Amino acid sequence: MFKTIKNAWSIPDLRKKILFTLLIVVVFRLGAVIPVPFLNTDALEALMANVSQSGTALSYLDMLTGGAFSNATLFAMGVSPYINSSIIMQLLTVAIPPLERMAKEGEEGRKKIATITRYVTVLLGLIQGTAYYFYLRNTTVAMEDGSVQTIAMYTSGWESVFTAIIIIMVFTAGTALMMWLGEQINDKGIGNGISILLFAGIVSRLPTTLNMLYAYFSQAMQDPTNYGQYFFFAPFFIVLFLAVIWFIVFMNNSERRIPVQYAKRVVGRKMYGGQSTHIPVKVAMSGVMPIIFASSILSIPSTIEMFMGSRAKEGFWASFFAALSPTGLLYGILYFVFIIMFAYFYLGIQYNPIEMANNLRQNNGTIPGIRPGKPTSDFISKILSKITLIGALFLAVIALLPIIYSNVTAMHGLSFGGTSILIMVGVALDTAKQLESQMMMRHYKGFLD
Repeated sequence: MFKTIKNAWSIPDLRKKILFTLLIVVVFRLGAVIPVPFLNTDALEALMANVSQSGTALSYLDMLTGGAFSNATLFAMGVSPYINSSIIMQLLTVAIPPLERMAKEGEEGRKKIATITRYVTVLLGLIQGTAYYFYLRNTTVAMEDGSVQTIAMYTSGWESVFTAIIIIMVFTAGTALMMWLGEQINDKGIGNGISILLFAGIVSRLPTTLNMLYAYFSQAMQDPTNYGQYFFFAPFFIVLFLAVIWFIVFMNNSERRIPVQYAKRVVGRKMYGGQSTHIPVKVAMSGVMPIIFASSILSIPSTIEMFMGSRAKEGFWASFFAALSPTGLLYGILYFVFIIMFAYFYLGIQYNPIEMANNLRQNNGTIPGIRPGKPTSDFISKILSKITLIGALFLAVIALLPIIYSNVTAMHGLSFGGTSILIMVGVALDTAKQLESQMMMRHYKGFLD
């Protein structure tokens, strides 16, 4: 990857695109430290310190924004509204025939869907910003000095109406601005815009994780009798982190190749076909989407507990929320099951074995040893099912490993989870492939000239 970046830097127009992308990332990080008016940042940081390990929607949002939400900044909502909008449009494209026809219209259809996605993103940003404003408005936080403070500065009177409008509009404007920055990277930068902003937000948490590891190591030095295990667990986290990155890269590059043989046919005086090729099936074909879906669903109980307040700490609800807490066994089991389920769900909406078999038949292609038609579609379905299971188990292991590690070692508060590592590595690999493809285009252009 570093060699790819070095080679791309030597090409003038690609160097300009890389510099433009870095400029957008700098603007993004500046926006991540500009505070939203009328919010008590000290009280919000105290609140986020309490919920950072709760697995709620707030902690998940704070992870994706690189800590921007806990600091109440312009980009506090992050790219999550855009991600949710893209997921919704992807699902609706499969479910609604007019959108499906629009997606098959080529470049013009994709532009129309992209426009609809932008409007849905702003709408979701407005809804999400409104929901979080009312939560922050009604939440009180006990500070270290014994005082109880509210996060919103004005909670009654006409000032509260003005405050609500300003805060919600700033949240929504930050979402729209981040979407625009991502599109600028796509148009004038190296591409993969939203993913690069998400990558930058996650990587910005790395110093926090290193400080936390240093704090555990210092604790072990001060009290070796009670905390001596951190002499081993803190360095082992770094080793495990690097091993997980290697494992993700290996699995992302792994694929199952289905051999295809095309029959020879004569058209006029020329003979076509006769070559052997293959259909590549990626092991990690669904990417990080199953983990995002599973995390979103499992964050619902903790989020409800957060809104219920003191009522969630007594009776049936206390047992219910304790069973579904991120440190509980039931949470881990459901997390594992949901990742498997959503991996197969993603397979169902992305691949159609019957259509793949029909395309092979129309192009005089066959899989050696498999008859055309239904046997071919059944064979492809069987291969896809097996590959999906392997990929889903890989995702489940990566997602559950940080949870297991924190429970076994009692090292809580580390910012990097399975989702963030997968996103970080996946974006880095995709960006390297983007640069390689752009360099390849310039190579062929120069060869033809």
